[in-house]
Amino acid sequence: MTLASKIAWDDTVLPFQLDRSDMRGRVARLDGVLDGILKQHDYPAPVEALVAEMALLTALIGQTVKLRWKLSLQVQTNGPVRMIATDYFGPDEEGQPARIRGYASFDRDRITDDAPFAQLGSGYFAILIDQGKGMTPYQGITPVAGSSLSDCAAAYFAQSEQLPTTFALSYGRSSEPGVPEHWRAGGLMIQHMPKASPFATGGGSGEGGLLNAQDLMHGDNGENWTRINAHIGTLEELELIGPSVPPTDLLYRLFHEEGARVFDAQPVRFGCTCSEERVRKSLSIYSAKDIEKMTTDNGIVTADCQFCGAHYELDPASVGFEARDDDAG
Repeated sequence: MTLASKIAWDDTVLPFQLDRSDMRGRVARLDGVLDGILKQHDYPAPVEALVAEMALLTALIGQTVKLRWKLSLQVQTNGPVRMIATDYFGPDEEGQPARIRGYASFDRDRITDDAPFAQLGSGYFAILIDQGKGMTPYQGITPVAGSSLSDCAAAYFAQSEQLPTTFALSYGRSSEPGVPEHWRAGGLMIQHMPKASPFATGGGSGEGGLLNAQDLMHGDNGENWTRINAHIGTLEELELIGPSVPPTDLLYRLFHEEGARVFDAQPVRFGCTCSEERVRKSLSIYSAKDIEKMTTDNGIVTADCQFCGAHYELDPASVGFEARDDDAG
């Protein structure tokens, strides 16, 4: 396989369907996306790993949202890592790339040498879908549980959407010969799709004890689910993370007897929606007195985007709901 064909699968999400077992899934490979997200911050290694895992989950789950929709994943806890937030912006038009951004808030003094997931305390994992202007956003929440963020996502789909879901993820620093060390990630997501998916229509929240995927599968469906997960259990990390094994070869090895069909790959890029206009809008709720308190010794109001690191400097007289209109007669 040529270098060009390896790179062609980087920063893509490949959807597929298993006709024999009525399941759908996605394979994702992230490279430049992670670089764009992580280079903005000086994260400790455990925080980097959590953000990388969250971005990979966002790519896998976000591929299902429609054009111009926005999907967000959020984790909030009382642990050393207080919050992780990622956004997936659906492409504006067919064939265009989707955009992903993310960041984490943490207490550096509380970060330990324990595993990344141990940096999270009690809290919740949330999925939010913004369908656009005039539509009520959808939100679903499940407790932080299990031993990884992918466990939280799988529990969310089982509990809140009654969708059996399996994730297989791999992520870490790549040290390919002749290439500077950088983060790469790869993952596979499988869901058994009912005739009507609550996730596609809004869904509702489950109650009582947390469900898992196996609780939802019975009869032939249960046998199919067990068989497919046995195939997934043979995956090796390097197969997932790439770049040596293309996603199509990976799917053939796992599911060539399952009637696997692939669809068009969705390119993804690091991208942020911040702008000076959005900053001004966010400041429009403040009075002139509030703006005065935000003004620096240099006589400006500053704002920094947590996602992309963009820095904005504004004239204090031009922001807030009492802003001076210099163009007025």
